[in-house]
Amino acid sequence: MKSKMMQKLLVGVLSLSWLVAGTAMAERLRIATEGAYAPFNFIDSSGELRGFDVDIAWALCEQMQVECELVAQDWDGIIPGLQQRRYDAIIASMSITPERQRVISFTDPYYSNVLAFIGPRNVEMATDAESLRGKTLGAQRATIAGQYLEDTLGRYVNVRLYDTQDNAYLDLANGRLDGMVSDKFPAYDWLQTDAGAAFEFKGEDIDIDDKIAIAVRRNDNALRERFNQALQAIVESGVYAEINARYFPFSIY
Repeated sequence: MKSKMMQKLLVGVLSLSWLVAGTAMAERLRIATEGAYAPFNFIDSSGELRGFDVDIAWALCEQMQVECELVAQDWDGIIPGLQQRRYDAIIASMSITPERQRVISFTDPYYSNVLAFIGPRNVEMATDAESLRGKTLGAQRATIAGQYLEDTLGRYVNVRLYDTQDNAYLDLANGRLDGMVSDKFPAYDWLQTDAGAAFEFKGEDIDIDDKIAIAVRRNDNALRERFNQALQAIVESGVYAEINARYFPFSIY
């Protein structure tokens, strides 16, 4: 009787072990990005998400050995979507700010950012407040660039904020803006395009100690630390450098 009972217990333990293993293998993360912020995240001609953020997301998922699904989410609703559990993390070039840290949690930074002014080539454009007085400048809404433009220059210039970076570029290219303030790295990418060829950076970079990180829900400490460990691993293995080189001829880490 004891032998049969032990056999039943052993079968039960093995069944539980397979169940746990199967659950671990089936782990799935949903990760949101914007899809309108080239070269960091954008939707290509085939409708697929591409870009630096997207490649970093796939590399981290592979390092963590989890199945991942990437979804596009408009910027204005990206934090509410995380809080409402529509996805587990945001990898969308999001800056760490005190305001955001009150409602969500951030990993270690995966790149650093500076702001820059952009204006037409062959047009002199000083970037101090008095020289810009009366001009119309644009930026993307709910971003560090938009906040800088409103807080620092809002008393001097006409501020126009846009739902996407692409729409801000479009108005600049069509002459509806005198200039814009942007994160430098996506602007660098745009300046290489036909639409951006008639424009250039103006003045000095605006270094605001801007750090970009992955966002998770406020108390999701375990997932945050898993991302941190995976990020360190892809940096040390050279995978991060390979991804960086696909988009920029200089390091942004």
